[in-house]
Amino acid sequence: MATAMAGRIVGLRGKLDEKGFDALLVSHPQNRRYLSGFTGSAGYLLVSGEEAVIATDFRYFEQAAQQASGFRLHPITTSPAETWLPGLLAGLGGKRVGIEAEHLPYAAYKRFAKTVADLPQTERPRLAATTGLVEGLRAIKEPGELAAIQAAVDLGDAAFVHLSERLEPGWSERQAAWEIERYVREHGGEAVSFETIVAGGAWGALPHAFPRDRELQAGEAIVIDLGVRREGYCSDLTRTVFLGEPDDQFRRVYDIVLGAQLAALELIAAGMTGEQAHLLGERIIAEAGESLEHGLGHGVGLEVHEAPRLGRGSSDVLADGMVMTIEPGIYVKGWGGVRIEDMAVMENGRLRVLTRAPKTEQAKA
Repeated sequence: MATAMAGRIVGLRGKLDEKGFDALLVSHPQNRRYLSGFTGSAGYLLVSGEEAVIATDFRYFEQAAQQASGFRLHPITTSPAETWLPGLLAGLGGKRVGIEAEHLPYAAYKRFAKTVADLPQTERPRLAATTGLVEGLRAIKEPGELAAIQAAVDLGDAAFVHLSERLEPGWSERQAAWEIERYVREHGGEAVSFETIVAGGAWGALPHAFPRDRELQAGEAIVIDLGVRREGYCSDLTRTVFLGEPDDQFRRVYDIVLGAQLAALELIAAGMTGEQAHLLGERIIAEAGESLEHGLGHGVGLEVHEAPRLGRGSSDVLADGMVMTIEPGIYVKGWGGVRIEDMAVMENGRLRVLTRAPKTEQAKA
């Protein structure tokens, strides 16, 4: 078992002891990858105090053996359903086994519960819901993870610069989004980490707009939100540019958003909750007479949205090693929107910005 994976398994076992579990059945693909290195799209990982076992079917058996050396492999048979489960749970009779409540589909849980209920009482484990056990470990990035994230960030920065140097009136939103994805693929990216957003004019008032065939016009703002995946890790970047000479309305809104973002990047510190961090940006925007309708940011890693969450009601405590976005935005129905987003890592109690893409207001006229 690789050293990094062994350390993660030890960390998880400590969490299980703390929460009163004897084992955890991991169903979330990214949690499974984080703990074992296995990247297949199907299977489960069972971690107990004594063993770490990957259960998968014949399609992925050889891949799991290569990627997760040191983990015992357990074959999954698909017909009849769940006949493989008792063998995986052998020795856990009477033990408390966690299942990932946020990730295991209800139908699968019902099948698992019935299979367990049909076991002899002495062989029957107690299934109990868990949330966030692995995600809490994933929130603190190791040096190798930070290197992979920085590589994804760097490629995202380059993709934005590539587009911004070419973007001009007459391009469609869809054409601009494809130009980003093509660049990412041709320069070493595994994929985009989410569907690229290019939203011109009033369409930019939708925070999660999708690119259309509509042509971009001179004299309008364009929100560009893109992400890259490299070595399994994600980036997330948003810039807002103006086609032509920015007008007074755009400059006013842009300056408010940029001011809120720069202040948050400067003032957010370790020990704050996600809500406290969010309020730093929200208050600046509110003082300018506008509103921040979504959270200030979120963690990024193997998933483009993961812990910590920076938003109202978030009790996540920010700590060194966490990677997060800072992305305030203002959205005006019928006019458009401005969002500016960087990624940063918490180091020595403060944020260090990873993103280098320019925050210029203007694209080609």
